[in-house]
Amino acid sequence: MELIFLGTTAAVPSAKRGHSSIALKYHNEIILWDCGEGTQRQMIRSKTSYMRVTKIFITHFHGDHFLGLPGLIQTLSFSDREKPLYIYGPRGIDKLMENILSLGEFDLGYKIYTHEITDGFTVDEGKYYIKCFKVEHSVPTYGLIFEEKKGREFLVDKAKALGLRPGPMYSKLQRGEEVVFQGRIIKPDDVLGEKKKGIKIVYSSDTRPCSNVLNSAANAVLIHDGTFDDDKKENAIETAHSTCVEAAEIARDGGAVALYLTHVSPRYKNDELLEKQAKEIFRPTRVARDLMRVDITSGLFY
Repeated sequence: MELIFLGTTAAVPSAKRGHSSIALKYHNEIILWDCGEGTQRQMIRSKTSYMRVTKIFITHFHGDHFLGLPGLIQTLSFSDREKPLYIYGPRGIDKLMENILSLGEFDLGYKIYTHEITDGFTVDEGKYYIKCFKVEHSVPTYGLIFEEKKGREFLVDKAKALGLRPGPMYSKLQRGEEVVFQGRIIKPDDVLGEKKKGIKIVYSSDTRPCSNVLNSAANAVLIHDGTFDDDKKENAIETAHSTCVEAAEIARDGGAVALYLTHVSPRYKNDELLEKQAKEIFRPTRVARDLMRVDITSGLFY
């Protein structure tokens, strides 16, 4: 499981930072959170397969978060994609997609399904879910929670010691059902370990500090708006964004395990000031950079 920061700038691209987009690699699929201009090229540069993208979540309709969609959609069609693509966004996502699909002359070789997100809207995929929650920005905007569902590890060695082999009995035991094998009752506790701790990632998108992010951050890798340094708090309030210190306070008070600052104003030529100020509040902080990769499964988040 891996996070790839494809674009980390605020509003205007720079030589070092592109428009907002994050790729979440989970097993054999890739989920995009926002799709700013240049996203498909950043995917190519980072060797992240756009053909494996299953879902795209657009957090709000400021151009730096969705203007990469037209190019990516057409490239997928040119690349003979056949699998459907699911695109989620605030109210108006259907109309936006109609407009995008009317741009230029090309034939779409796959289906696109759009879904309107609201506060509490959840996509449940069995092994994980993605939940949307309202944040505080100048237009309707949503944060995202990705969380693996907690389960118990199946202890194959114990199952084999009992004489079991892979098959229907494994499945029943994993579902919490008892099975009878060679006249013996085998219970799930005989072959299941402790509950696994599910991985949790929270993406705030563009926002002022707000209770919905704070209440979602517990035990999460938090990706938060860190547009300005602490001396620019008035700018943050005026534009409905956050400072690096405000993001760090949310991470600390919300019980996050790590913080990545993104949506960085192009006025900052390096990460030093933002990272220094944030680390004074919440030490496990990094300023995200374009093409930065984070191996979530390793537990080494920063």
